Amino acid sequence: MKSNVTKVVIIGAGAVGSTTAFSLVVKGVAAEVALIDINRDKALGEIWDMQHSMDFQSRNVRLTLGDLNRCADADIVVVTASAPFSGENSRMQMLHKSAAIMRAIIPPVVQSGFDGIFIVVSNPVDVMTWLVRELSGFPKSRVIGTGTILETARLKQIIGQIMDMDPRSIDAYVMGEHGESMMVPWSHVRAGGKPFDEVIRDNGARYAGVDLGELVRRTRGAGTEVLKVKGNTQYGIASAVTGIVTAILRDENKIYPVSAYLDGEYGIHGVYLGVPAMLNRHGVQEIGEFNLQADELALLHASAERLREHIEQLGEE
Repeated sequence: MKSNVTKVVIIGAGAVGSTTAFSLVVKGVAAEVALIDINRDKALGEIWDMQHSMDFQSRNVRLTLGDLNRCADADIVVVTASAPFSGENSRMQMLHKSAAIMRAIIPPVVQSGFDGIFIVVSNPVDVMTWLVRELSGFPKSRVIGTGTILETARLKQIIGQIMDMDPRSIDAYVMGEHGESMMVPWSHVRAGGKPFDEVIRDNGARYAGVDLGELVRRTRGAGTEVLKVKGNTQYGIASAVTGIVTAILRDENKIYPVSAYLDGEYGIHGVYLGVPAMLNRHGVQEIGEFNLQADELALLHASAERLREHIEQLGEE
């Protein structure tokens, strides 16, 4: 952290990057938000538009047009840049395109003197977060991916709708890959403090149609459904990034399911994947290690192996 004036740089002024910037402005999380994009006019237009909202915000946030070579004074760099969507059916199909973008932007940021925390949003996020750590040489605690934070919010929303309950009263985490092999440790899901499996068992008539497998499928496919009807996702992920940034800058010690580097936790080594982690001004302070049931742990290991296979593909380039 370079100064007492908090600064967040966002690389990528598309729907996710610009919405994240505006979310940070509305929340007043940082003193300065800088936006960088290969299309500088697009980034500048977004900045002007947000500046015109400042009279109605709770804080006068400074909005600036950033540059990869001028990130030295940033506390956090958020990477949302990605290749244009061209009909890919899964996040992993973006692997090599996204890797090329990371290789173009991360070295100049590090060479600028940046010594803060990277937050990676670009897909496939778990593999890209691993690559950003490799390219930057930063400690594992200071390179974080958004991981399964959005799937977790979606799962809580789905359960809340079923129970007619505020999703913030649902305790749940989605873990593993941000993608096809994500998993839900149902043994740790609670609604209003009560284990969810007990809720279903004690209210058989009311929840007779609840299928846990179907809830996982709905959670996994929620982003695709949004993509089909509106062409992109932005508000959920922007809010998630804002939550992560807030936890870091305000030193909150808050637990979010982010993509963190595992070095023995859950018996997994050398990959990034979504796990509950405590976040504060140092980045990932600690990884929460649940006592998973045998079948849950097997699913998490399978997800890690899928990610490891894609990491190995990067090594073949």
